[in-house]
Amino acid sequence: MARPVTLSASEAAGGEIPAIGVGMLGYAFMGKAHSNAFRKIAYMTWPPPLRPRLVAIAGRSEEAVRNAAERYGYERWTTDWHDLVADESIGVFDNGGPNVVHAEPTIAAAQAGKHVVCEKPLGRDADESYEIWKAVAATGVKHLCAFNYRFVPAVRLAREMIDAGELGEIRHFRGRYLQDWGDDPSLDTWRFHPDEAGSGALGDLGAHVVDLARYLVGDVATVSALVKTFLPGRQVDDAIEAAVEFENGAIGTVESTRLALGRRNAFQWEINGSKASLAFDMERLNELQVFRNGSRTRGFTTVLVSEPTHPFWEHWWPPGHIIGWGDTFVNELWHFLRAVAGETDVAPLGATFEDGYRAAEVCDAIVRSGQSGRREQLSYRGL
Repeated sequence: MARPVTLSASEAAGGEIPAIGVGMLGYAFMGKAHSNAFRKIAYMTWPPPLRPRLVAIAGRSEEAVRNAAERYGYERWTTDWHDLVADESIGVFDNGGPNVVHAEPTIAAAQAGKHVVCEKPLGRDADESYEIWKAVAATGVKHLCAFNYRFVPAVRLAREMIDAGELGEIRHFRGRYLQDWGDDPSLDTWRFHPDEAGSGALGDLGAHVVDLARYLVGDVATVSALVKTFLPGRQVDDAIEAAVEFENGAIGTVESTRLALGRRNAFQWEINGSKASLAFDMERLNELQVFRNGSRTRGFTTVLVSEPTHPFWEHWWPPGHIIGWGDTFVNELWHFLRAVAGETDVAPLGATFEDGYRAAEVCDAIVRSGQSGRREQLSYRGL
C-alpha cells in the first residue's frame, strides 16, 4: 500500500508545508536534472504541494555518487539502491538510472510503499514495461514515467487548444527528434549496449516523439517503419522512420536519429487540423507556431508562451522572461507531488506507467515492422 503523506501536530497547528523524503537512483544526466528540479520546487512553486527533502542518492561509482550527494544537496549517499528502498524516511523513489535498472528497483520501491518516478523509456521493451506497470499499479502508489516534454508550457498550451476544439478534426502529425552526438564509432556508453539500453535512437529519442503523438493526437493503431544502423559494429539502431495511423483516423510520421549533423536537440513536431495548425521546435521551447484557417496572414504566427495565463507560468517570471529545458522537470515533478498530495491525478496530463508501457508497444511495433517490411497492427494489454 502507498504510504500516506501526514502532517505532524506542529505542522497542522502552524500550517507548515509537509516534507516528503526523496531517494534518487542515478547521479549523472537525469539524476542531475531531477535533483535540480526538486530543489527548485521548494522555493519556485510557492507554496509547493509538498516540500522535497533530498534524503539519499544511489549510484554505482562510490566517488561519483559521493560527489553528487555533496553537489546536489543530499543528506547521504550509497552504492546500493536497496538502501533507498529500505529507508522509511523516503516517500518518493526517483529512478534516473540506465534502462537496465528501471525494473527491479522501481518495483521494489513501490512494493515498499514509496511513490515512484521512472525515466523513459519505462522498460527496455514492451514486455518489461508491461511488467513494471502491472507490478507497480498493484501497490496503489502514484507513478509517473518521466516524459518531461509534456511539461513544456508551449506543449501544454497546444494540448489545451486541441482539447478546446480549436484545431477541429486532427488530420496530420509530423514529429522528429534529431541529435548529432551519436556520430562517433568510438562511443561506448550504456546507451549503445542493447542489453542495457534495449534500443538506440528509438528508445532514447523516438519514445519521446511517440509519447507526444499519443499526448496530443491519441493512441497509435498501425505503424510501417524503417530501422537503420549506419555505423559498422554498432548493435543498436542509429535512426528510425515510421508512418503511423492513429485510432481516431489521423495519420503521421515519427522520426528519430542521433546522426543528424548540426541538430543538437531538435525535437520538432507539427499538427494540422481542419481549423488550425500548430508547430513546435524544442530548440525554441518558449514558442508555439499557430496558423488559423481564414487568417488574413498567409503564414504562422509566433506565440511567445510566457503570459501569466499560460500553463505553469504562475511559478516563473514576468511576460517575455523565458524559461529553459531544465525547468520542464520542475513543472513535471511539481505535478507529480500534487498527485502524491492528493490535489490531482498523474493522468491524463502526466505520463503514468501505463503511458510508458503503451509508448513501448509502439516502439516494439516499429522494430517489428523494420524487420518484416510489413505494416504492424498495434494491440495494447490491460491489467
